Amino acid sequence: MSKTHEIKVTKRELQRKGASRRLRHAGVIPAIVYGGNAEPVAISLDHNEIWLAQQNEWFYASILDLNLDGQVQKVLLRDMQRHPYKQLIMHLDFQRVNENEALTASVPLHFVNEDTSPAGKAADVVVTHELKEVTITCLPKDLPESIEVDLGELKAGDVVYLSDIKLPKGVEIPALALGKDHDDAIVTAKAGKADEADEEAAAAE
Repeated sequence: MSKTHEIKVTKRELQRKGASRRLRHAGVIPAIVYGGNAEPVAISLDHNEIWLAQQNEWFYASILDLNLDGQVQKVLLRDMQRHPYKQLIMHLDFQRVNENEALTASVPLHFVNEDTSPAGKAADVVVTHELKEVTITCLPKDLPESIEVDLGELKAGDVVYLSDIKLPKGVEIPALALGKDHDDAIVTAKAGKADEADEEAAAAE
């Protein structure tokens, strides 16, 4: 189950772009909360607080508690606009969460025990992480901050697929319901030296 993280926000009036620019100069991020059975609400957040928060995985894959004057709304981050070259967050979109309805979210994959696996200990094997996150569906109470993938038994030539992931209770991968063609590889272990030899032979031909 995912932890919740509270963030204090302030309501703001919808104004022209110039007003948003002034907010950013004042160290404030304009944002909007939408979804559920309520109207969209324009809010603002402290830039420094959010800049620190967005460096953590939980900011992207956890239920967030937005505290607006003591009233808490449970939301998920749906979009973040960044400045193209400055360390500046331009705008945030949050979607309200209904605790009784399944949601769709992308969560990071954490690979463990790779270094101690047969493939990880072999000097001639290259282990590649094909995916770093996975899209899941679940009730908000079951949303994990990340999903662990144990690579302790990984050997040269092995391929780990989405269907091999041990999912937490209540969590599903919707892509798997679409058939085998959507059971993507998430980790591959290939013999590096053999690949190099094949490439050299192909080049010689």
